[in-house]
Amino acid sequence: MFLRGNLIGLIVDAVDDRSARGIAAAISRMITAGTLPAGTRLPTVRDVARQLGVSPTTVSEAWRSLTRAGVLQTRGRSGTFVATVSSRQRLRYSQMGAVGAVAQDLSTGVPDHDLLPDLTDALKRIGDGRLTSSYLDAPVLPGLEEVLRARWPFAPSSLTVVDGALDALDRVIGVSVRFGDHVVVENPAFPPLLDLLQTVGATVIGVPVDKSGMSPEGLAAALASHPVVAVFLQPRAHNPTGVSMTAARASALAKIIESYPDVLVVEDDHAGDIASAPPVSLATPQTVHVASFSKSHGPDLRLAAVGGPAPVISAVADRRLLGPGWSSRLLQAVLLDLLTDPAAAAQVSDAREMYATRRAALLAALHARGVTATADDGINLWMAVDDQQMAMVALAAHGIAVAPGAPFCVTPLPSDHVRVTAGLVPTEVDDLADALAAAALLDSRGSGPRTRPHPRGWR
Repeated sequence: MFLRGNLIGLIVDAVDDRSARGIAAAISRMITAGTLPAGTRLPTVRDVARQLGVSPTTVSEAWRSLTRAGVLQTRGRSGTFVATVSSRQRLRYSQMGAVGAVAQDLSTGVPDHDLLPDLTDALKRIGDGRLTSSYLDAPVLPGLEEVLRARWPFAPSSLTVVDGALDALDRVIGVSVRFGDHVVVENPAFPPLLDLLQTVGATVIGVPVDKSGMSPEGLAAALASHPVVAVFLQPRAHNPTGVSMTAARASALAKIIESYPDVLVVEDDHAGDIASAPPVSLATPQTVHVASFSKSHGPDLRLAAVGGPAPVISAVADRRLLGPGWSSRLLQAVLLDLLTDPAAAAQVSDAREMYATRRAALLAALHARGVTATADDGINLWMAVDDQQMAMVALAAHGIAVAPGAPFCVTPLPSDHVRVTAGLVPTEVDDLADALAAAALLDSRGSGPRTRPHPRGWR
């Protein structure tokens, strides 16, 4: 254990930037290097501030940033300590899946395998192996880049291909977000995105979502109140609510961001071609758009395209050279074949219609049973419940798994929710709807379903 004077001296020596962000970054580096082991009690804010020659407010802000990131732990009057691994927050993503085997797992958020296009002919057509001739070829097949640019919702300065939408988000965050940076996301938001932002120590601000997308008033307030570096959103088939942003809403948000030319906009179009709504984008000069093909053409293709301002896309591509280098050109060729083959396009179109039919059937059945839910687009349904935990336990008793709503929430919503993968549900839904409704309307005392359900929104 450190003597107090020695520990303060180590901290002072490690800090080369005496802003709150710089102090937080220095402490984070010391923890990562093992200089500050788990369980170490840190000096008081006043002692550190005195030795660094800064105000206690500056050190307090650094401590708060580290606490939000799960790096430090406050124990009241006992002081502030380096958090142990067991005390750090579990990844939100790890809280979403089913526990154990269930007869009907609707927690996954994955597409129906039977609705994906058949890859057999595409694999035959590109199976001569000539795409693997050189490490020095362009990272994106020229033919695929041409097709992607023609599909893009705006003209991107630069474009590359990575290993799926989450890989894209991870890499864009890696080159654009630093410890303590403020970022705006939708509330609710996709849990893995929140995990990625937590990992880099970003300060996350949640903005409400309504039937047209992210709230303009909420975005304007967030940008006016904080030095925001990036805004993350899902323009179509928002996960979990299923909302697709309207063109009018995209225009309103873009107009607000015009006053903040340095703010990066990152759009995760994760549903791709199975979304019923047309492509939409804020299309600001600082917009990075991610187009994923996992749900529409196959998760194992592991492909998403990223396009936007050249400095960001070039930084992503350059960093990849130190790892995978490029995404498999064989898989890129398969995707190019699927995107240009009329038969494959027809299969994707049929899948889009089937997902819409399944969503509508389950949503109508739930509404008829007095349940509040949304499922406007994509493969997910967002259902309000009286008590999340009780609803999940009740459904598990019927062999049904759904995803809890809490991991999606930056800040709590007015009511509890669960996410149901409606895209995996056949159109004969009465039995499932009965089980979901019974679970949704259990009151928090466990006294059974409410006989007179009251509507509750998800905003």
